Amino acid sequence: MGAMALNRRHFTLTVMAGVPTALLASSIQRLLVLGDSLSAEYGLSRGSGWVALLEQRLAAENRGWQVVNASISGETTAGGKSRLGALLKAHQPAVVVIELGGNDALRGLSLDSTRQNLQAMISASQQSGARVLLLGMQVPPNYGPDYSRQFSDMFAQLAQKNQVRRVPFFLQGLTEGAEIHQWFQADRIHPNAQAQPRLLDNVWPELKKLL
Repeated sequence: MGAMALNRRHFTLTVMAGVPTALLASSIQRLLVLGDSLSAEYGLSRGSGWVALLEQRLAAENRGWQVVNASISGETTAGGKSRLGALLKAHQPAVVVIELGGNDALRGLSLDSTRQNLQAMISASQQSGARVLLLGMQVPPNYGPDYSRQFSDMFAQLAQKNQVRRVPFFLQGLTEGAEIHQWFQADRIHPNAQAQPRLLDNVWPELKKLL
């Protein structure tokens, strides 16, 4: 019969002829994305965000991964920390992608609290047996050069301390140059549909090392 592919949102399973379904199911690994509006398809058509594109890429390469997108628009590191324990228990992911921190800065929350929350999420993920990818963020220069530097450095420091993979800047290539407006929605904060493949390309080089 060849192969039959079943594709649903947050779920990809390839059933090969002659292979017991139970065996295939046991080989499926889960990838959990814990993020904010940048990963939750804010202002986008369903299925067009970078996480959905990641799911499609994994399916096309027959890598045997189930993607769980637990991102929520407006999420802070405190919110992510409070939800992560239940998510780890429910999904038992092999890889956790943490894309949080931007809303903390926008709300003027304590940098120390943001660092502590990110550390708690990294530790909880590692203790569950998951490999971690941290997506670094940057804030506009109007926050002040010291704060901007400390915020960016925080992700590098956490990655080094915990020996986890890191994407230096999740929005790399979208926030520079005269054509910056072409990558963002009208609010100039959230990347548009055209930018989503570039976001995936920013994440992929580090993520594939964990798969």
